[in-house]
Amino acid sequence: MKTKIYFDNDRFIAGTTLKNALELEQNNMALHTCVNVTNVLENRKKLAATLQCDLNSFICTQQTHSANFHKVTIADKGRGAQQMNTAISNTDALYTLEPNLLLCSFTADCVPVILYNEVNGLIGVVHSGWQGTVKEVTLKLLQHLMEHEQCKPQDFHVQIGMALSQQKFEVDVDVYEKFHNLGYAEDFMYFNAETNKYHIDNQQTVKKQCELAGIPSEQICIDATCTFLSPDGFSYRQDKQAGRHLSFIMRKK
Repeated sequence: MKTKIYFDNDRFIAGTTLKNALELEQNNMALHTCVNVTNVLENRKKLAATLQCDLNSFICTQQTHSANFHKVTIADKGRGAQQMNTAISNTDALYTLEPNLLLCSFTADCVPVILYNEVNGLIGVVHSGWQGTVKEVTLKLLQHLMEHEQCKPQDFHVQIGMALSQQKFEVDVDVYEKFHNLGYAEDFMYFNAETNKYHIDNQQTVKKQCELAGIPSEQICIDATCTFLSPDGFSYRQDKQAGRHLSFIMRKK
C-alpha cells in the first residue's frame, strides 16, 4: 500500500494514499468515482491493514464543496466506509475527540487539510477545493473549534496535503474575483498575460486562513507535491476520470 505518512507518534497517525499503477484502479480510494466498488474496498482494506485498524473505523462524507462540518461520535463509526449511501451527507470537514476512528477526506487537486490539537487530542480533516476555500471552510471549522470545543489556536498542528500547484491552477477572472474578495489572497495570485489566465495558490490561501484563526505559521506544514505534475498524484484537471487520494488522521488513544 503506497502511502505518505505525515506524522506517526504515540497519539496520532496521519497521511495520504498515493496513486500507484501496481494497485487496483491505481490505488483509487473513492466510491463515488470508480470502475468497480469492489476494487476501492480492496484498496481501503489494504490501507486499514497498513494502519492496523479496521475498515469500519473509517468515517467518510459525501463531499459537496460546502463549508459544512460534522462532529464525529462513536455512532458514526463506519459511515461511508463500505457504501456511499451511509456516508455523512453534504459535508466537507470532520472532527472528533474519539480515539480509533479514521477521519477521511478525498481529493484529486483540491486541498486536504489535516489537523490535531496536542492538548485535548481533537483531530480533524477538511476538503478545500477552490470553492471550499472561497467559502472559508477551514477558517470556519477552526473558529468553531475555538468557540465550542474550548480549543486554543496555539495547540493546533496543521498539515496541508498535496494539491494542484499554483503553476497548474489556471482560472478565469470570475474565480480570481472570488479569491480577491476574500481580502487576503492577493499575494497568492498572479496574472499570465500570454494566456489571459490567473494562477492561484490554493494551499497558501488555506494556510493564511489557518493563520487568521490564530494558528502559528510554524505549526502549519505544506506538502508541495503537485497532484498534476507528480506521478504519485491523482489530478481531476488532468483526467476527469481520475481516482482520489484519501487523506486521513486517527487518534490512537
